[in-house]
Amino acid sequence: MRPGGGAAGRRRADGGPTRERLLAAASELFAERGYERATVRDIAARAGVNQALLFRHFGSKRALFGEAVARGGLEQLRATPPDRLVETVLTGMLTPPPGRDGGATGAARSLETLLRSVGAQDEVTAAVASLGTDYARVLATLSDADDRALRADLALSWLLGIGLMRVVLQKRPLADADPEEITRLVTGALAHLLDGPAPPPSSAPHPADSAP
Repeated sequence: MRPGGGAAGRRRADGGPTRERLLAAASELFAERGYERATVRDIAARAGVNQALLFRHFGSKRALFGEAVARGGLEQLRATPPDRLVETVLTGMLTPPPGRDGGATGAARSLETLLRSVGAQDEVTAAVASLGTDYARVLATLSDADDRALRADLALSWLLGIGLMRVVLQKRPLADADPEEITRLVTGALAHLLDGPAPPPSSAPHPADSAP
């Protein structure tokens, strides 16, 4: 069979506006509700198409989720210089560009989807973890430290934690804080984390060591 043949090849070839509408609708609903609560019926309705077309183009809800999550995040990684990634991610989370009803779009929406859907199902968690791995790989290029991979994971964990507290949980005062002030504080701390020297091991005695 030549490349692009079969059902998957037909789905790609038939793409066009319908596929784009489905991806846009899925991105919005996954970000608003998370994977479990965003139904196939609602995604198709928002896209203005029949449910059957969703399965024709993507095969399953899980496959649609994986593509919707990866789309904005990978676009951001391709378009953003590594040394601007932290600032760009923060800007997207803290001041998302207006979309439907003022919601986030693009990469910011991918991050919302990631935050709302972690742990939903094994396949969904795998898609989320894959996108996180891509972000951590780029962040690791900002460090010359031997433990750069660990530092990148710590940086990504903090960024996702900020998004969880502000976007999903809306924890105050973080939810109401000025985006520029948050960005200033976080980028300074993360720059030190990614490429600063590791602190020396603590020489303070362990409480158990000083017990009589």
